[in-house]
Amino acid sequence: MSRIAPFHLILANNLMQNVVNFTVWFALIFWAFLETRSVFVTGMIGGIYLLFTAGFAIWFGSLVDHHRKKAIMLASSAGSFVLYGASLAAYALIPEGALSQADGAALWGFIFLVMLAVICGNLRMIALPTLVTALIAEGERDKANGLVGMATGIGFLLTSGISGFLVAWDGIRGTLALAIGLTAIVFLHLLTVRIDDPEPELAAPGERKQVDLKGAIAVVGAVPGLFALILFSTFNNFLGGVFMALMDAYGLSLMEVQEWGMLWALASCSFIVSGLTIAKTGLGRNPLRTLLLVNLAVWTVASVFTIQSSVALLAVGCVIWLFLGPYAEAAEQTTLQKVVPYARQGRVFGFAQSVEQSAAPLTAFLIGPLTQFLAIPFMTTGAGAEAVGDWYGIGPERGMALVFSVTGALGVVVTLIAFRSRQYRQLSATYLGGPEPSADPEERVAKGFAGLNPADGGETAQVPPGRGG
Repeated sequence: MSRIAPFHLILANNLMQNVVNFTVWFALIFWAFLETRSVFVTGMIGGIYLLFTAGFAIWFGSLVDHHRKKAIMLASSAGSFVLYGASLAAYALIPEGALSQADGAALWGFIFLVMLAVICGNLRMIALPTLVTALIAEGERDKANGLVGMATGIGFLLTSGISGFLVAWDGIRGTLALAIGLTAIVFLHLLTVRIDDPEPELAAPGERKQVDLKGAIAVVGAVPGLFALILFSTFNNFLGGVFMALMDAYGLSLMEVQEWGMLWALASCSFIVSGLTIAKTGLGRNPLRTLLLVNLAVWTVASVFTIQSSVALLAVGCVIWLFLGPYAEAAEQTTLQKVVPYARQGRVFGFAQSVEQSAAPLTAFLIGPLTQFLAIPFMTTGAGAEAVGDWYGIGPERGMALVFSVTGALGVVVTLIAFRSRQYRQLSATYLGGPEPSADPEERVAKGFAGLNPADGGETAQVPPGRGG
């Protein structure tokens, strides 16, 4: 009977903790709306999450580089456990009715406490791709990243289904109590997982264990084209904020809430199919090229899936969008794992997450007012309705549709420019011809250590069964 690879155990452990954290997040949004009946509150919760993600990412990345990865994951669960416990205690102590006041300090203090517990889980999300580097042979990492995408899809489906039932059962109180118990189980399970996880070496003599934004920027700048990759992903997230702000409103303008929820749940299955496909076939010889091709397809679909008021077009657009998402994520991670020194990967992943995630909330906060006060009037009684309304349609829903179409067209143009850029050619050449990033950044050998585990000094890396190794 074959032994389960440590990477698979870590992935399953991460999946469980992510399901807990994101179930709490969604439950918090549902509960807050039911308590306050305020869309402003729910919108702010989403914005706060993304701002916290961007704000903590660089610090989290430094922690990942400076400590053992298993210890970081344990600390992440321990932090969530303590903060969930504090949140439950605060809920019990806050006077009845205080949490129903949208402008009350008690509500927002409680929300911030719960959000910090969820954000602790981001430590794991930064540590996991560095463990892919340590535990998986270079030629198999794109497939391993596909498994990570599949786990994300499974977590998304479970979270979507669980949150509403928990809130209906016992509000946020029962959700927090369950989160405390499950987080304790995740922590205890991780204690039993054994991986090659040596004490990290400092990247330079005398280097201190501190937040290293300067070091992260230096590493990114040393790899030709890497800044351009991060900025390209940031721009994609900037456009992706349009989907965050308008997708639910557009879908609910075409169907009932129960139908929209069912469509979204079914479309989310493409996340899992995508991850399994990547795990089977990989990303090709040049993941960066795959990333740009995927984005070209995504933005082409985004420019046409709202061209008519059609549930079928919307469903197809959602399925393609969700299917291609893990390809883009896995392609970026695989590229970074190859071209960034292992000892600096946490900081670079944290820096990339901080920069990239900062774009979406900005768009989400801006696009609502712009759509409400510009696009909707333009397609209801304005020049747009007069010019194309006879075939495109008129009304508020067509105003939202126009924003999607314009966003998709802009994404196509930017992706085509990226394909022709010098930075794309430079980073592709670095990935295809550069050496494997050593666990010791001072020792860059001429050939990579594909098939070797950089954490153990030369033993065979743990590769997913049935795929070489």
